[in-house]
Amino acid sequence: MAPAKSSSKKVAKKVIVDCTAPVNDKVIDLATFEKFLHDKIKVNGKCPAPAGAVEISRDKTKAHVVITFKEASSSKRYIKYLTKKYLKKQQLKDYLRVVMGNKNSYELRYYKFDADKDAAEDEE
Repeated sequence: MAPAKSSSKKVAKKVIVDCTAPVNDKVIDLATFEKFLHDKIKVNGKCPAPAGAVEISRDKTKAHVVITFKEASSSKRYIKYLTKKYLKKQQLKDYLRVVMGNKNSYELRYYKFDADKDAAEDEE
């Protein structure tokens, strides 16, 4: 029989939101996005999250926001939900979307609009 795993070992969970494209175009301000996440993240039903439960930081060299949960039970999908909520609040939901980058990151990308189709529809 294998020994029981110790539940006292806590694993931190890191989620990265890559905002490179909108930040380069000066559509989003990373400081306001970081503050929005800090104010809205709930941990165990408490909003804002208790001190030490979540760490939110910006990457200085890249346009990334890094969210580190101290408990592994926190959901990565919740960060996607809050990012979409932020985009809606800033009235950017029609122009930007949240796409999964890799296993533990999301990217903000622009929707692709086809200008030729729009011009053809206007002529008719």
